[in-house]
Amino acid sequence: MSTVIVQGNVSSLAQDIALGAHQLTADEPTEDGGTDTGPSPYDLLLAALGACTSMTIALYARRKQWAIGEITVRLTHTRIHAADCAECETKEGKLDRIEREISFTGALTDEQRTRLLEIAERCPVHRTLTSEISVRSRLA
Repeated sequence: MSTVIVQGNVSSLAQDIALGAHQLTADEPTEDGGTDTGPSPYDLLLAALGACTSMTIALYARRKQWAIGEITVRLTHTRIHAADCAECETKEGKLDRIEREISFTGALTDEQRTRLLEIAERCPVHRTLTSEISVRSRLA
């Protein structure tokens, strides 16, 4: 289990993130009060989902020895009215929607492409985001 440490202060929205040997900065765009020195928290969330999706597809295609080249995952996050979502259980208020578009290069059949889309749904981050999540906070 890894530990991520995020530090900031009240003078800026920019946050220093330590992930083991890796260092990142998160921030908000200037129009949202930040200084745009790094991706927003939602951009980082989308990046996690996109990276996991691409890795999951790559591992599956490699195991099957399919002729796949590049995998591109494009993601967007919006908030929509629940009433506008026919497949959603929630019918009041707003909810988050992530749109994920996946493309491949390589000589893949339609069946292989369909299977890779199914495999994308099994990415661990996708499963986490679509399952019940428990976040417990405490003071140090």
